[in-house]
Amino acid sequence: MKIIYDPKVDAAYIRLKDGDFQVITQRISEDIAINYAPDGSVVGIEILDAKRYLRKRKYKKLHLELVNLQPISVTGK
Repeated sequence: MKIIYDPKVDAAYIRLKDGDFQVITQRISEDIAINYAPDGSVVGIEILDAKRYLRKRKYKKLHLELVNLQPISVTGK
């Protein structure tokens, strides 16, 4: 897992899978989007207005819990 933060636009990206993927994006709120790989697995999570969600702290551990996240069909089925 890799977390990238861009302070110029206050956006964070949490990359859960390494590699290059063609992704499908599902926006779950105004500020949060989930990127899915062709197999339906989560590749990453984009967080806009990131300071609001992550706050300025140094984390030794970061716990993410995706609640009620519904998988999407990436094959159109």
